[in-house]
Amino acid sequence: MELEIIKIFTALLVLVNPLGAIPVFISLTPNSSQAERKAIAKTTASTVAIVMIVFALVGDALLKFLGISIGSFQVGGGMLLMLIAISLMNAKSSPTKTTKQEREEAEAKTNIAVVPMAIPLMMGPGTMSTVIIYASAAKGWLQLLALIISGLLVAAACYVTLVLATPIGRILGQTGINIVNRVMGMILAALSVEIIVDGVYRLFPQLAR
Repeated sequence: MELEIIKIFTALLVLVNPLGAIPVFISLTPNSSQAERKAIAKTTASTVAIVMIVFALVGDALLKFLGISIGSFQVGGGMLLMLIAISLMNAKSSPTKTTKQEREEAEAKTNIAVVPMAIPLMMGPGTMSTVIIYASAAKGWLQLLALIISGLLVAAACYVTLVLATPIGRILGQTGINIVNRVMGMILAALSVEIIVDGVYRLFPQLAR
């Protein structure tokens, strides 16, 4: 179970990418006090945890309700993750998370914790799809519990990263953050291929022979 948690945690952490959210967080809270930033970070992390738990619990039922096979969803979700991975390796903001217009609109909001920080910056379509894929592929409550624990650990990492956003941003700088994003992009690309291959085998089991 420990290895399962580490694998899922790594995948979700790369997708949520709290380090990549630091520049946006700092730009949206230029006049906020440290206490206000902590409150925003707490709400953001709580939202991330709630969304992950909800999708982990209802993801499989949602696919069945829509009549979508897990194999088809894995292939589609894996392709989406590959696009995000390519954006990370090119040190670009993924359009599946936030657009320029959404970020500009967020600057006028008084509370940016839920939108756009948690959704869609951290919990974008790629992250939600991955949670549903892992939930649908879970064999028993232990693997589902591993997914939920991983989600809570990722949410905790988001809180710590946002609270320490200013010193982390000062130490790493944009170049350092870009380097981290490129490494995460390579890891995510490998995970996306794994998900796509597993989905293809589910759709065409004869290929596994």
